[in-house]
Amino acid sequence: MPLLPSKEASKGVALAEPEIIEKDVDILMVGGGMGNCGAAFEAMRWIEKVDPSITLELVDKASLERSGAVAQGLSAINTYCGDNDVDDYVRMVRTDLMGIVREDLIFDLGRHVDDSVHLFEEWGLPVWVKKDGKNLDGGKAKAEGLAIRNGADPVRSGRWQIMINGESYKCIVAEAAKNAIGEDRYVERVFIVKMLLDANEPNRIAGAVGFSTRENKVYVYKCNAAVVACGGAVNVYRPRSTGEGMGRAWYPVWNAGSTYTMVAQVGGEMTMMENRFVPARFKDGYGPVGAWFLLFKAKATNYKGEDYCETNRAMLKPYEDRGYAKGHIIPTCLRNHMMLREMREGRGPIFMDTKTALLNTVGGDLSGPEWKHLESEAWEDFLDMCVGQANLWAATNCAPEDRGSEIMPTEPYLLGSHSGCCGIWCSGPDEEWVPESYKVKADNGKVYNRMTTVNGLWTCADGVGASGHKFSSGSHAEGRIVGKQMVRWVVDHKDFKPAPKENAADLAKEIYQPWYTYEENKGGSTDPVVNPAYITPHNFMMRLIKCTDEYGGGVATLYMTSKALLNTGFWLLGMMEEDSKKLAARDLHELMRCWEQFHRLWTVRLHMQHIEFREESRYPGFYYRGDFMGLDDSKWKCFCNSKYDPATGVTTVFKKPYVKIIPDA
Repeated sequence: MPLLPSKEASKGVALAEPEIIEKDVDILMVGGGMGNCGAAFEAMRWIEKVDPSITLELVDKASLERSGAVAQGLSAINTYCGDNDVDDYVRMVRTDLMGIVREDLIFDLGRHVDDSVHLFEEWGLPVWVKKDGKNLDGGKAKAEGLAIRNGADPVRSGRWQIMINGESYKCIVAEAAKNAIGEDRYVERVFIVKMLLDANEPNRIAGAVGFSTRENKVYVYKCNAAVVACGGAVNVYRPRSTGEGMGRAWYPVWNAGSTYTMVAQVGGEMTMMENRFVPARFKDGYGPVGAWFLLFKAKATNYKGEDYCETNRAMLKPYEDRGYAKGHIIPTCLRNHMMLREMREGRGPIFMDTKTALLNTVGGDLSGPEWKHLESEAWEDFLDMCVGQANLWAATNCAPEDRGSEIMPTEPYLLGSHSGCCGIWCSGPDEEWVPESYKVKADNGKVYNRMTTVNGLWTCADGVGASGHKFSSGSHAEGRIVGKQMVRWVVDHKDFKPAPKENAADLAKEIYQPWYTYEENKGGSTDPVVNPAYITPHNFMMRLIKCTDEYGGGVATLYMTSKALLNTGFWLLGMMEEDSKKLAARDLHELMRCWEQFHRLWTVRLHMQHIEFREESRYPGFYYRGDFMGLDDSKWKCFCNSKYDPATGVTTVFKKPYVKIIPDA
C-alpha cells in the first residue's frame, strides 16, 4: 500500500522484516571508541599468548576510525604522567571532583596511562617535544627523530597535558586495533541496544542484541564475557544553543547514554550518577577552551575586564574551610560557580581575552614566524576538535588576535572519563592496598579488575564511575586493563555455555517494534511526524530535553533544581515512559534514533533519581539543590549508588562508604 501524501519524506534505508543473524563468541566488545580500541588491542595480545582459539568480536554503531569522543580529532593528550607522581594525579582528580572518587581506580590508571601514549606515538601520532628551550610540533619532532617514548621532553600545556598534532588521532588508534584483531573480528554500523542475562545462572551476562543501521538485519550474540563502552550521554538536556546551533554539542552527539542504560538494565550497580559535567565553552560554537587556558594562558573576564576568579575569591572560603579547593587547583564546578554569579548579577557577558593571550605569547610581535605558527595552532585547535567554532569565527569576522570571544557554561553532559565521574561501579585491582569494599567478587570468588557487579560484564572509559579525568589516553589504557581481564575470565570459565533468557525471534520483534508501530498507524494522519497513535524520535527527544532542562537543573534554571521540581520531572518522565512504547520509525536511521531516545530516557531519569537522593549541593556550578544549597560531609561524604532489579523493575538508591587511600600532600 502506498504511503499517504507526506510533508516529510523518509530519506533513510527502508525498513523490512529483518534477517536474524546469530553469533557465538567468547568475548564481545560493544562500542568502538578509545576504550574498546585499547581493549581489543590488549585482548589479542593475551589471546595469542594463552589460547589462540578464543573468539572475539567488536561491534561499533559507527565506523571505528571516526567513532567516540576523539572522532574529529584532538589537539592534546590530557592525561600523561611522565615525571609527575601518580599519587599527585590521584590528588588532582580528587580535588577537582569535590573529594569523592575511587582512588584505587585512578591510581591504577595513572600507573599505566603513559604506556598507551607511547604506543600512540609508535603508531604514528605526532607528539610535540622540547628542544633547546623551543617547542617543536609533532611533524618537526618526527623529522628530527625525537620521541617522548625515547626520552624527549613533551611540550606541556598543563601539568598533565601534552600537545599533539591530533587531526588523525582516532584513525591512528583505530588502525592499530583493527590490525590487532583482523578484519573478521569487528562489525561496523551495528547498534547493540540490549544486554542479555543468562537463563540458568542468576546475575550472569550471556549475550547482547542489536541491529544494522544499513541493512535489515538483527544481530543476536551469545558470549562468555562482554564489555560495554559506548561513551557518555549527550542531548539529555536542552542545548544552550538553539535553532541553527541546536545540533551542536561539546561531547559527541551520538552518545545516547547506551553504556549506562544497558548495564543498569541487567542489574549492574551504578555510582555517582548525580554527577554531571557542565563545561565552559566558546558560546554558540562550543569550541573547547583548554588549550587557550593552559597553552596560551588566556584569562576569562567579565564585561568590565575583571578576572572574576579573583574578584569572587571569597566564594571559595566555605569550601576551603571544609578542606576543598585548597592550593592552586580550583575545582571545575567552582570555577563555573563563580562565572554563574557574574551572569546572575549582570556582569556578563563573559569573555576569554584571546587577544592579550596571543600578544603575550609572541611578545607583541605579529609579524614574525612565531606568530604565523601560533596563529595556525589557534585555529587548528578547533579544526581538530570542533570545526563549528572555526566556522563561527569566520562567519562573524572574529580574529582572536583582535577581540575576545564569549564563553558560557553549556548544557549538562553525563560522562565518566572527562571532568565528570558518573558511571558504573566496578571492581578495583586485587591488591592488598585496595579496600575489600572496592573489590567485586565474581561467582568463582576471584576478583577481575574493572568488572561490574554482573558476572562476565565489564566497562571502561566513560562507563567506569567515580574515576574521572582519564580522557582519551586513560580510556585507552583502561580498555587495555579490561581486555586482559576478559581473556583471564574466559580461560577461567571455558566450560560456560551461554543461554540467554530471550529467544532470537522475540528479540527481533522487540527491536523492530517502532517500525511495526508506524506501519500499523501510518494511515492516521497525512503528516508522518504528527500522529495520534505514535511519537517520532525527534519529537520524543524535544519533550525529554524540555522536561529535564526545566525540572532537572538545566540552562533554563541556571542549573537549579529541588525535590519539588524533580518530582514534577518524574511525573512527566513517567508519561514519557508510556509513550516510549509508541516510538515509531520509518527507516533504519529513525529506528536507531528511537533506541537512542529510549536509552536517553533511562539514563537521565537515573541521573535525576540520584540528584534527588543526594540532599546537598556537592557540585555547585554543575547543579544546585535549591532546598539543600550547602555541603554536608557528615551525611554525604560517600558514594551514592543504585541498583535496578530486572525481576521487579524497581531501582534502589543507597549510600556506599568512601575510603581515602592517598594521603594529602
